[in-house]
Amino acid sequence: MTCGFCSTPSLRLNPFARYLGGVLLITSSFASAREYRFSPSSLEGDMLMQQDIDLSLFSRSNAQLPGTYSSRIRVNETRIDDMDITYLTNQSGELVPQLTPNTLRQWGVDIDKYPKLAAWDANSPLPNPLGDYIPQAFAKLDFASMTLHLSIPQAAIYSQGKDYIAPSRWDDGVPVAFADYAFSGSQSEDESSNSSTSQYLNLRSGANLGGWHLRNYSTWSKTDDATRWDAINTYVQHDIDAMRAQFTGGESSTRGEVFDSLQYRGVNIASDEEMLPYSQRGYAPTIRGIASSNAEVSVRQNGYLIYQQNVAPGAFEINDLYSTTNSGDLEVTVKEADGTEHRFTQPYSSVSVMQRPGQMKYEFTAARFRADSGSDQNEPTFTQGSLIYGLNNATTLFGGITASEDYQAANTGVGIALGALGSISADVTFAKATLDNDTQSTGQSYRLLYSGKVDATNTNFTLASYRYSTSGYYSFADANQKYDQHEDDLLFRYNKRNRIQASISQSIAGVSLYLNGYQQDYWQTSQKERSLSAGINTVIDSISFHLAYTYSDNSDTHNDQMVSFGFSMPLSRWLPRAWSSYNLSNSKHGYTQQTLGLNGTLLDDQRLSYSLQQSHSNHDGDDTSSVYASYRSQYANMNAGYYYSSDNSRQSSYGLSGAVVAHPLGITLAQPLGNQFVIVNANHASGVRFQNQRGIQTDWQGNAVIPSLSSYQENQIRIDTTSLPEDVDSSDTAITVIPSRNAAVVAKFDAHVGYRALIKLTRPDGRPVPFGAIATTLLPVMSGIIDDTGTLYLAGVPDTIQIAVKWGNAQDQQCIASVSLASPAPPSNPTGIRTVNALCQQEQSHAH
Repeated sequence: MTCGFCSTPSLRLNPFARYLGGVLLITSSFASAREYRFSPSSLEGDMLMQQDIDLSLFSRSNAQLPGTYSSRIRVNETRIDDMDITYLTNQSGELVPQLTPNTLRQWGVDIDKYPKLAAWDANSPLPNPLGDYIPQAFAKLDFASMTLHLSIPQAAIYSQGKDYIAPSRWDDGVPVAFADYAFSGSQSEDESSNSSTSQYLNLRSGANLGGWHLRNYSTWSKTDDATRWDAINTYVQHDIDAMRAQFTGGESSTRGEVFDSLQYRGVNIASDEEMLPYSQRGYAPTIRGIASSNAEVSVRQNGYLIYQQNVAPGAFEINDLYSTTNSGDLEVTVKEADGTEHRFTQPYSSVSVMQRPGQMKYEFTAARFRADSGSDQNEPTFTQGSLIYGLNNATTLFGGITASEDYQAANTGVGIALGALGSISADVTFAKATLDNDTQSTGQSYRLLYSGKVDATNTNFTLASYRYSTSGYYSFADANQKYDQHEDDLLFRYNKRNRIQASISQSIAGVSLYLNGYQQDYWQTSQKERSLSAGINTVIDSISFHLAYTYSDNSDTHNDQMVSFGFSMPLSRWLPRAWSSYNLSNSKHGYTQQTLGLNGTLLDDQRLSYSLQQSHSNHDGDDTSSVYASYRSQYANMNAGYYYSSDNSRQSSYGLSGAVVAHPLGITLAQPLGNQFVIVNANHASGVRFQNQRGIQTDWQGNAVIPSLSSYQENQIRIDTTSLPEDVDSSDTAITVIPSRNAAVVAKFDAHVGYRALIKLTRPDGRPVPFGAIATTLLPVMSGIIDDTGTLYLAGVPDTIQIAVKWGNAQDQQCIASVSLASPAPPSNPTGIRTVNALCQQEQSHAH
């Protein structure tokens, strides 16, 4: 219910009504329990004298006006949430909450245990008190603190944990087809006026029907020399709710929790931990680096280009990878505007094997092996199964088997919880392989993994591992290398021996340090592969400082290294949401560059970002200038940059990322989707924005897409009421959705498009409609309370509307008014609110 002078769902009264309510509340505290009559004629003011409004509500102790109130929710004295709750009055005038089975389920009540409750429509208010459905349960509102207290027997509360989401609430969404794209390109010209261009497209497309999800992941790249299209994988996926697992058929990869991750073409069933509550759950890594100019960052995994993005000069961070496997090192290339490249390797492996007592993770695959892109490997059929089981609070057992015609392997291991020190696991893999040259080889591989935090020193080990393999051990992927009798066929001459990797962070007195690195060596050779990145970050008086170092060395290229120092400081005193930065970097052979920058965001929701950079290098004495900007619109994310050097070389870059979504409500252009997303419909109201969503608003059809939801968890979609267009109002401000994995769900807001109006209602005898009368409309459904001058405020009013007014149960205490706000348009004030007078006639005058 809305009131006379507000368009929000919460009930607010004008100053006189608040005064009246306060007087009545104070008076009632001193009155006896018996009912009494309050004479309306005792109210001051000529307009309130001799009115026939029914104020019997206020003659009862603890009585309040019905309506929708923002309430604090407490279940068994545990704070749950704040919600807008609609209340009606009972015979004694007390407010009774209108609760639905879905609302109770949301608060952790197991309604399925009570047949009468479970049989009621999930979104319809319960007609009887809560105790009629759940014995000994009750709900009571403390109006003074606006707290709704619910007392629920413990047997009626979900035992799976307070954050448990019942599978019956998981939403598989609506049928959709979409293309999620990220396009980038650049055009360069050197000092000799030689030009080159490059373009890259990352395309994730798919379709949903029921619980089935079809996905394709492809990339396209073009340079002056070649054009290439790679179809990385195509698969279908479906939830298996009863098993808390996912079925995948097609091209994908195993999870790599027991064995190394393998790319396959076949079928896979694997448990899904995200179906569990957060409280019952036991990784793509974040990539950090340094760009000296407007640079192009490329990430490859298993030979595939899986990520490419243009970045501004300075430190960058990539935390939105769509990795195609759950392990497999990431090869990162930073290509500067002048063509120079820096490379390093980001170790990547999932390690979390510890499980709760009695909890199990499993995976089974029957498929054909898929070779890495550009590699020369056999592709045999194979089966693989793995199991991880929590034996008790301190011990987890795990193991698995891999089998094909020419390869057999068995793994067994144990994980041990170290309490505050984290967890550690040790395992051994026995393998027998027949190589492509018909040589048989047998060996073992021993692995030690550690993950955790040392609280005493505040040291975080995101991942630390060591693997030792005997000279006869081959992994499944290595064993499938083809033998072509070349002398440099290293995988047959030098197989892997030792590998150590670590990702460690440490905080000391406000200073954060991190270290990422790995080293791999081989049998019968002294060659090693190494990669190392380290850094220090701190903030002093709102100024951020960083020092970083990267080093990479492998058998194919010369070693590469860079050290960088910089700081950034806010400029909010002079320029809102802006900061300046300075960076000094030195690479191998003494190549030093200094960069001064200005960065910031603009517009009300910070959807526009910009970066200005000026650099000087001692390598050739050149000065460079660059500008970079990105913009988040409702249709896509856009970015552009320009780089110029004093040697007359230059580069322009551009990018566009977003999605096209076809769904039952229309076709919508959107920002990048993520895995799960929601299609919002605002009842044809355009320009509606949402909280914490940069640049997203409803289009001309009233639709918008909000990306990157959490699967199997509650996601709350909230309208930004502070930026609603002048002709839009909504009785809904928040909707909760719970998508299953890869689902596209719908959230519908009951928005009204129309005028905001102050409507003064008079009766046929010239008297205004009484104060406190309730006014309602049907199309669209709206309601409000008449103020002491007979005036009603409504928002979202169409050109013509009928208003039913009621201030009592007698026939002469009801009337109907027809209101027109169309041509000729009534006058409006500077805020756009129109004012109009309307005659409210007795209902019987319209009867036939």
